Amino acid sequence: METKESKSIPLLTPYKMGPFNLSHRVVVAPMTRQRAYGYIAQPQAKLYYTQRTTPGGFLISESCAVSHTTKGYPDIPGIWTREQVEAWKPIVDAVHAKGGIFFCQIWHGGRVFHQDQPNGEAPVSSTDKPLTCNNIYGGQLTPPRRLRTDEIPAIVNDFRVAARNAMEAGFDGVEVHGAHGYLIDQFLKDKVNDRSDQYGGSLENRCRFAVEVVKAVVKEIGSDRVGIRLSPFADYMESEDSNPEALGLYIVQEMNKHGILYCHMVEPRMKLIEEMFECSESLTPMRNAFKGTFVVAGGYSREDGNKVVEEGGADLVGYGRTFLANPDLPRRFELNAPLNKYDRSTFYTSDPVVGYTDYPFLENAD
Repeated sequence: METKESKSIPLLTPYKMGPFNLSHRVVVAPMTRQRAYGYIAQPQAKLYYTQRTTPGGFLISESCAVSHTTKGYPDIPGIWTREQVEAWKPIVDAVHAKGGIFFCQIWHGGRVFHQDQPNGEAPVSSTDKPLTCNNIYGGQLTPPRRLRTDEIPAIVNDFRVAARNAMEAGFDGVEVHGAHGYLIDQFLKDKVNDRSDQYGGSLENRCRFAVEVVKAVVKEIGSDRVGIRLSPFADYMESEDSNPEALGLYIVQEMNKHGILYCHMVEPRMKLIEEMFECSESLTPMRNAFKGTFVVAGGYSREDGNKVVEEGGADLVGYGRTFLANPDLPRRFELNAPLNKYDRSTFYTSDPVVGYTDYPFLENAD
């Protein structure tokens, strides 16, 4: 989408991400929307994603559950059954028809479980420590069950199969969700992981599960189709680490060994999911260590998005809430046009239109 006007705007310059030629660097970040009734992506998702698609634009889907053991939120899409795969196909096809590059974020929530499983089983995690925060309904979260060592390969396999299913649905690749206090993060972070087997204790051991997942996914679909999302500095869902910089540096170096396409890292200032903090920490060491495409996210504006690209701090910048409220965000950035404000109260409602596909485009804005 490069024009004469956009050449001076770093976010709107082209970029080659492995086999993909991107026309700009403004990424649709993954956002939970809770509108996939019965864990199946719905037809209205086609409009939602295509509204935010530009030729050569990069989109990452909302989290897709990798198995029936992770129905922790209501109405999130899955990618473990035939019906779920078939439901995604027309959505992915529509994004491709507009020239977009579309990755599927594959996810296991672990102990983050806001509702009871139908069979009454406890959620699984690296630990049996319960979360102390309330669930989305104001009640207590169900205490998790610590995964036995011999159960972990089956979870790794769930990610592998989910990646294969995503490719069958037509996605261009997958992003492994290793951030924000979900299952992989529950292994990575030393404030959660209290294991004494080969998946706990040392940095190498705590990263072992993440590495095994990525290794299995890479073997299944190819390294140039795989990214990972990480948030070493975040304390979302009580998942803090005592040395986040060492953790971030170690895990990106492990990712280098498997040649993955990109690393999508959440800024240290986003220690909690909904507010920014002043902080001295930086992603620069991870940026410098990682050999693939480096994507940053976390509270970016047009101004600091341009700055981080121009100064070499990142190749691409993920926008979540801003892209949600402004489906034509790259165009608005090009024109430096005013932005719609997002409505937090409709982020996770089940309405198929309101707060989903009804944000106005520039030409329709009052």
